[in-house]
Amino acid sequence: MEGSPAPNEHETVGAYALGILDDAEATAFEAHLATCEWCAQQLDELAGMEPMMAALADLPGTGTPAIAESLTAKPGPRLAERLVDEVAERRASKRRRNFYLVGTAAALIIGGPFAAVATTGGGGDDGGGKKTEATRQAASPAESAFAAMPDRVTATDPTTEVSATVALQKKAWGTDAVLELKNVKGPEKCSLIAVGKNGERETVTSWSVPDWGYGLPDATTDKGRKPLYVQGGAAFEPNQIDRFEVMTFDGERLVEVDA
Repeated sequence: MEGSPAPNEHETVGAYALGILDDAEATAFEAHLATCEWCAQQLDELAGMEPMMAALADLPGTGTPAIAESLTAKPGPRLAERLVDEVAERRASKRRRNFYLVGTAAALIIGGPFAAVATTGGGGDDGGGKKTEATRQAASPAESAFAAMPDRVTATDPTTEVSATVALQKKAWGTDAVLELKNVKGPEKCSLIAVGKNGERETVTSWSVPDWGYGLPDATTDKGRKPLYVQGGAAFEPNQIDRFEVMTFDGERLVEVDA
């Protein structure tokens, strides 16, 4: 729009995470990202937002309902309508309108059992296995919730070598679940599926795996060596869940964890 000020490079991180920049804008931001630690950290925290926005765009009345029907928590109708309208407009035109959607979407994701994505984890202890105060303050909400849940199940797939640990906690509305995922390579889009003993399947949460991956022991960067922590919820009670599956959006099962 003529006369509208262009956002500064730091503000562009939200649009880049949502995948709404055109090629020239994305290239310019990536050049800035290479020298900006602050933007790199923000991009880590927003890494799983694009599939969440895709799920919102599939809410009934806006497109294919399959993803929306599997979500265990949805925003209020007025908020959902406003978010979906903005996402649809951004996808169609590939032009910037404003960057308030990023903050609104982040608040929506963290506010309930919808999803909370974090990429910080591992390390930072005092030598005796206890996390230092600085590490506790830096931990994401999902990682902190994982550390507080004693009920856990874990498995490693012998073929993909992807390792998953699911921490569970019973809630009045069902089951709060936090996934710790290791040895997964990107780029990829994945979902955590809860499979009930009755055969029903619920999507607990979804996220994106960036190029550098998560929890890779031979990664050349610190962020690539750290596990992914992602939080979500299921309507099942814990004793109603048979297993968890980490699935790619292409239908490949990366790892299965018996509950």
